[in-house]
Amino acid sequence: MAPAYGRPTAAELVAAVADFLETDVRESTTGRVNFHARVAANALRMVQRELLADDDDGVSEALARIGYDDEATLAAAIRAGELDGAGDQVQSALRALVSRRLAAAHPGYDN
Repeated sequence: MAPAYGRPTAAELVAAVADFLETDVRESTTGRVNFHARVAANALRMVQRELLADDDDGVSEALARIGYDDEATLAAAIRAGELDGAGDQVQSALRALVSRRLAAAHPGYDN
């Protein structure tokens, strides 16, 4: 499937800026600017992984099994105490949500 907005894609643009920060900027700076370039590059890599990730990763299915349409509704139910003592299906949905976030923020962390 062709990218909706042509090339370069958003993920490719983000990757190019991250590469620039990781190489040119970091190689020519020290101290605070070097550190902030690293932080910015890491943030862009997270955005890149989110853009490239499967939109669902089984999360919608896990939420549907316990009767919720989205993460916000599930979070509200948890805050309201509606799921206190809930079973394995809630735990499974929460694991799917956390796994998706970890895949973007810390790839390989869940291994």
